[in-house]
Amino acid sequence: MHMQQANPGSGHSAALAKTIRWWDGVAITLSLPAALFVGLGYSIGAIGAWAAIALWALIAVVAVLHNWLYSEMGAMFGDKSGGIALYANEAWSRRIPCLGPLATYAYWFAWATAPAIWGLAVAQILTEQFFPNASYSLDIGVMQLDLPQLIALGVALFSWALSMVNLRFTMIIITAAGVLLMIPVLIFSGSFLASGWSTASFSWGISADAAGLRTVLAWLFVMAWSAYAVEAAASFIPEFRDTVPDTRKALRISALILLLVFTLTPLGLAGLLGEKTLAEHPYGFLQIGAQVLLGGGAALITLVLIAGILVLSVMGTADAGRALYQSSLDGLTVRQFGTLNRAGVPARAVTVQLLINVALVLFVGNALAVIVAGNVGYVLAHLLAVAGFVVLRKDRPEAARPIRLGRGWVAIAVGLVLFDGLILVVGTTSASITGYGGLKEVGIAIAVLALSQVLYFLRRLQDRAQPAAAPFH
Repeated sequence: MHMQQANPGSGHSAALAKTIRWWDGVAITLSLPAALFVGLGYSIGAIGAWAAIALWALIAVVAVLHNWLYSEMGAMFGDKSGGIALYANEAWSRRIPCLGPLATYAYWFAWATAPAIWGLAVAQILTEQFFPNASYSLDIGVMQLDLPQLIALGVALFSWALSMVNLRFTMIIITAAGVLLMIPVLIFSGSFLASGWSTASFSWGISADAAGLRTVLAWLFVMAWSAYAVEAAASFIPEFRDTVPDTRKALRISALILLLVFTLTPLGLAGLLGEKTLAEHPYGFLQIGAQVLLGGGAALITLVLIAGILVLSVMGTADAGRALYQSSLDGLTVRQFGTLNRAGVPARAVTVQLLINVALVLFVGNALAVIVAGNVGYVLAHLLAVAGFVVLRKDRPEAARPIRLGRGWVAIAVGLVLFDGLILVVGTTSASITGYGGLKEVGIAIAVLALSQVLYFLRRLQDRAQPAAAPFH
């Protein structure tokens, strides 16, 4: 097993334990339908059912292609936690070294904000289902916290706590919640077979001109935040027991499951409930669907959805912590983040994320706004990682590739770079189309990306003052 020496003066250090299998990697992503459910109603209300269904299916196809590329890169760097951003660093370190920390912090911030995003979403779902008239607030002197903020803070603390224990234990909870969420997913994915299912209410709300194309790209940018997250299993590759086979199966099977869910579920739900219902109840259409299909069970469906969302929050916390930990080992950020606690968890990185999420809940307080702030960096990280696939093929043609794709995948990678670049530019400049954030949120993203360069500079000063000990095997 690859080992890293402790950073001088950094405290306890350990190797990430190889305790999980490919099905754990798939289980990590089984909660992604919760992300689809949070955005589906808004997209149908904005662009019509036919357009939304088509775009959700398209972004799922693109996510599958990304994951196929990441399977080759993940097997190449099977000792690196933190996932795709670290692959980008490996590719660009010889050409443009500053892109490594840029990709790492872009990726890290997107996942690190998951508890704030999902905590605010849980608060919205809970208050709509159980506390529609709630007006409770807590006065803490400097500010008043309303019920949604308190719920979101609770989710952030829950995610932090689960991410601080051994991954094997956390995986049991993640798997149980992910499997539980798949029950309503399977029910609603097959609802187009129900007697009342119809496409009569479907519309296409996108014009066939330049403005329509801009609308398509703006929505694909927002949807990418949900679909591209299927790469999350890559962050846990060093912890797979059988690295190469587990990597191949985890990344590819999870991508294919996502494709089926993101294609069939919107079609089934929209035909079952009608376009207007999904648009008018963006946080409550699953509960309505339970009433229509099952004659009850709305509260149960709500709890299952919340369980799936909590898993996404925990997954984001654990994923981001590993990205920050590995970036420190690779010399991309300050040494203090490159340590593990006795449970084999990057505790410092995870705790920093908790503080960031508390700040976002208190001072931003809007899930959609936080999504945009994180998504700017997230799509950028994917762009740099996929471009890195091409760079690695050119710069290291003889490098060991335990999983090697055919030559045609280089052209596919170039196409994905162009696609990601296009939705990134249009998405960040067209927030008014989707209603997801604005200049403030883009400014937050830019500030985080700038911080990556500051911390990279500080790390270089640390290395000059006290060179790191060499790794050993």
